[in-house]
Amino acid sequence: MGLNETPSSNRVHIGIFGKRNAGKSSVMNALTNQSIAIVSDVLGTTTDPVLKAMELLPIGPVIMIDTPGIDDEGELGALRVRKSYQMLNKTDIAVAVIDGAEESAEDIALIERIRKKNIPCAVFHNKSDTLPENFPRKEGHYYGSALTRDGIDQLKEAIVKLAQISEPDKKIVGDLLNPTDIAVLVVPIDAAAPKGRLILPQQQTIRDILEAGGISVVVKETELAETLKKLGTKPKLVITDSQAFGKVSAETPEDILLTSFSILFARYKGTLETAVRGAKALDSLKDGDKILISEGCTHHRQCGDIGTVKLPNWVKKHTGKDVAFEFTSGTEFPDDLSGYAAVIHCGGCMLNEREMKYRYACAEEQGVPITNYGIAIAHMHGILKRSVEPFEEISKIL
Repeated sequence: MGLNETPSSNRVHIGIFGKRNAGKSSVMNALTNQSIAIVSDVLGTTTDPVLKAMELLPIGPVIMIDTPGIDDEGELGALRVRKSYQMLNKTDIAVAVIDGAEESAEDIALIERIRKKNIPCAVFHNKSDTLPENFPRKEGHYYGSALTRDGIDQLKEAIVKLAQISEPDKKIVGDLLNPTDIAVLVVPIDAAAPKGRLILPQQQTIRDILEAGGISVVVKETELAETLKKLGTKPKLVITDSQAFGKVSAETPEDILLTSFSILFARYKGTLETAVRGAKALDSLKDGDKILISEGCTHHRQCGDIGTVKLPNWVKKHTGKDVAFEFTSGTEFPDDLSGYAAVIHCGGCMLNEREMKYRYACAEEQGVPITNYGIAIAHMHGILKRSVEPFEEISKIL
């Protein structure tokens, strides 16, 4: 996969924040050597967050985020400020752009907010290239001008160091495999499957297996039993799409590890333990409870869609209760979850780790159980314990 094809969820997200006319867009253009963002002296030129996928050497593939000013005014301005702060939820590295040498109250509040979220942050004082040499500079802050590029190289070096801190080398499944181990991937091809390609979690899992030196075998759920007979060598692991969990579990011998793409991605994005605990809440639902089913991407809903059709049917069958469902997709995720008895989220392949952890943290802080599609389905089929056996620390809590 080339740098330009790297999924957005796997890219380092670099957010540029600050007041109106601090030069955020100019700093972004200077860092990337491209005219990505519109630059103007008019206050509030950037009215919506702008996300641009690109390559920033030596980091590699990144998402650059230009945001509206945090000091915008009026009713629309307040909405823009809210959108800016929402971008912190997906920001891996923040650049706080200050207009000149001195921070305003808004600047100080912004920096404090970034640090409270434990986001690595570089503070750049733009338009300060004319400061005298003896001007007292704050340690860890950077000074210069996006217009003259003074100080931009130093800022870029700081971002590179922060990227190394924020991007640990993690595996989806490769750490569970030895070289030449076989992993069988079960991929249903139904009306909801995209024509001519595999969906992103399947692609990424195959790549991870190959990088670990493993052998990837991809089959439909209707061919699994016959494939296991013909392999000749027992596979180390079977990984299934969540909606085929029941059939795949029945056909996979007990001495072969079994899990799902959703479970692997929950572990990859640091939400597995919370999701496993959250699945248990489905057993205590009551008539009239409201469930939020949330997807991180937007796609055309098909007949028999897993999120809006299959999951609600499975939940109702499992609980025997008359529960209600609400649905969100893409960037829409409610700040207030207090009206829900539980949240069932997709695997989040289109969302980066920071945003997934933010959504889970929102639910945990409000006391609302949260789980994901695959874990909920495994629980409702009575195979969750088996499905997390590859992860010893998680299987202990069941």
